[in-house]
Order: sequence, then C-alpha cells, then structure tokens
Amino acid sequence: MEQYRDIKNELQAEIRERLDMNREMTDEEIGAIIDEVITAKSRRTYMGALTRLELRQELFNAIRRLDLLQELIDDGDITEIMVNGPESVFYEKQGNIYSWDKHFESKEKLEDVIQQIVARSGRYVNASVPIVDARLADGSRVNVVLDPVALNGPILTIRKFPEDPISMDDLIKWESISREAAGYLRTLVMAGYNIFISGATSTGKTTFLNVLADYIPKDARIITIEDSAELQLHGTANLVRLEARQAGSDTGERVTIRDLIKTSLRMRPDRIILGEVRGPEALDMVQAMNTGHDGSLSTGHANSPEDMLSRIETMILMGSDMPLKAIKKQIASSIDIIIQLGRLRDHSRRVVEITELLECRDDQYILNPIFCFSEEDVIMDNTRSAECTDDPLMLRERSDYAVSGTGRRVRGSLKRTGSSLKNRRKLRAAALETNEI
Repeated sequence: MEQYRDIKNELQAEIRERLDMNREMTDEEIGAIIDEVITAKSRRTYMGALTRLELRQELFNAIRRLDLLQELIDDGDITEIMVNGPESVFYEKQGNIYSWDKHFESKEKLEDVIQQIVARSGRYVNASVPIVDARLADGSRVNVVLDPVALNGPILTIRKFPEDPISMDDLIKWESISREAAGYLRTLVMAGYNIFISGATSTGKTTFLNVLADYIPKDARIITIEDSAELQLHGTANLVRLEARQAGSDTGERVTIRDLIKTSLRMRPDRIILGEVRGPEALDMVQAMNTGHDGSLSTGHANSPEDMLSRIETMILMGSDMPLKAIKKQIASSIDIIIQLGRLRDHSRRVVEITELLECRDDQYILNPIFCFSEEDVIMDNTRSAECTDDPLMLRERSDYAVSGTGRRVRGSLKRTGSSLKNRRKLRAAALETNEI
C-alpha cells in the first residue's frame, strides 16, 4: 500500500510538470498524459492491469476532479459527505452515516481540494476568512471551516443533490407527504400565498422549496435569492437567479442577501424565492411579502412553526430597532402558511404540519393547523395540542414505535385536522376557491 502511494505521488508530480498552465486543457489531453506516464512507469515497475486502471482513475481525480472524494461524489446513493480533517471521512447513505476507510494523505492534500472547490465558486477561504459556503458544478452545497476555527483540521461538508430534481410525485411515493396535502399546497402556491418552510437540519427544506416552486405559473417572473445557489427551477423562461458574494480583492465589495432582496424589488418580480433566512434579511423578506409581492417562498431552521416565528423575530431584531410588537404584526400580516418538515426515527423525511398563520393577538400568534402528521394507532382529539402530539419531533423517545436499524419504517400519515383555511381572499382573487380548500 505504501509503495502504491509512493508511485501515485511520483506520477502525480510528473503529470503536473507536463501540464500546460497557459491554457485550459481538456479531459482527453490530461488523460493522454496520465496514460503516457503510467505506461512509462509500468516498464520500470510491474503493475497489474487492475492496478493501472485504479491508478489512472485516482490520478485523474486528483488532478482534474476532487481527489479521493470523487468516488463518493459519483455514488448516486450518497447524500452527504463529511470530512473532519484529513484522516476522518464520513458519508450518509440511505439515511445512515458510515465511516469511510479512505483518508487524505496530509492536511495539505485536503486543503488543495478545498481551495479548488472554493475557487470554482468564485470565493476564497483562508485563516482570516475561515468559513465559507460554496457549491460544486452540479449544484451540491459545500461548507468549509478552516484553522483557527476548526481545531481538528480543515472541515469540509458536501450536501449532494440528485441529478434529476425531485418532484412532488416522488415525495408522495416516498410517503413524505400525502397526495391530498400535495394538491392543497399546489392550490395555495398557484393562488399566491406566502409560504415559509420550517425544519431542522437535513429535513429536506431546500428540496421541498424546489418542489413547491414548480407549482408557480410558468408565465410568472421569478427571482431566486440565495447565499449559495442550489435551487433548480425548470420550465420557467422568465427566471432571474441572484447569489450573494463575499468581499475580496479580486471580487470587489460584498453583496449581501439584504442587498439582493432590495434590488430584486426593482426588477418587477411576480414571485420572490429566498433560499434560506439566516439573519437580518428576515426583515427585508417580511417587508417584501407585505408590500404586494404575494406568492413568495422561503425556508428557515426551527423545530416547530411557533419556534420558526420566534426565530424570525430574533433575526429581525438583529438588524432593526423596531418594537417587538410591530415586528410581530409585520410577520403575522406577511406569512400566510408555514410548512413544518421533520426527520423521523427511521431517518425518513416527512411533512409533519401545515398550518395557517392567522394573526397576532395580544402579542400571541394565532395558528390554524390544517394538516398534521399522525403515527398509527394514536388517538386524536379536537384540541390543537392533541392534534399535534403526533409530531414525530415530539415522539422521538417513544419505545413502542419502530426505530432505525430494525428494517421497519415509521408508519403514519399526514391527515386533515378538520380545520379549513380561514384567509380565503387570495383563493377568491385567483378563482381557485373550492370546497376542498
């Protein structure tokens, strides 16, 4: 193994010396150089056919792609790659996390891969700017943390996305949402309701946002705003994609999410899609929703609709001196629907609640749950607390339900609570009001 590594390092150095740095070489040209150096080396040192084939692939990945991580990138079943320093690599596959038996030869090798990824996104990362979000060419999300923030070496996390965008039919097939709830949301999106998707990390918020956006009428002018572009909207001709930018000597001044929201309002949008709300830009998002830009969509991190509303308040307070009471009123008059996503004990991702935000009364948000996830054999009653006690996020510790590793799925469904939508103005304006809504 050590001899193989020495040969690989030797050939990699030789290949790099032969690369033409004055122009962008094609994959075929680089492959030809790799074949030449391997053939020359095999005349001096015996290597079997399989060894030469493996060496060729690894050399190509190291020079042209993402080194040893390329094997994980190419595996379509892997959804997340987590590198905790050069010697510790984990990946998520079919909802379970595994430790990989391969690792980087050195911290420098890992840093080379990180710099390659970041540079391709037009960003930079170093000791003075140790945290950065970027993306791969296929849209996969990348997060990097370096020294001195990361104490156990460079940290690289890659959230992969499927080549073919997931559709609502896929989510229905996987039991992530019921067909009835999907049709309900389709009507709400078409009618221009402002919808906020809430969920914890890795619950599928971006995927669900992408699916909902597919329901926007195709003749609408859509503006997407993201910190790192991930959304994959198809079939929309009048689409503007905006991405925030770091400050740098070669990139100029920083362009924030807040800057992009403000400029998007001057671009005659029909719909604004904000990939994720993380900070003071929450105020701009709420104000945009409240000034005639109906049908806006966004996401945020929270474990319940109530928590999400509280977090939005906090984010607005980070960049504004508005009284809390005024902030609550703004939020209540802007967001129409909150969709809560959860990840169950069997690692399946589900829609666990769809609720309407009615108003803010006596500084308390009034919610109207319309759909709520119910696990099998749990008795429901007519109160909101009973309706939502079956939220999987609140049932994690129950031992009488299937857990990951048993080969069984958590059984349940997203059911109507019996409540109907109260704010029907947008339905009537869009001529979409029916008895089912």
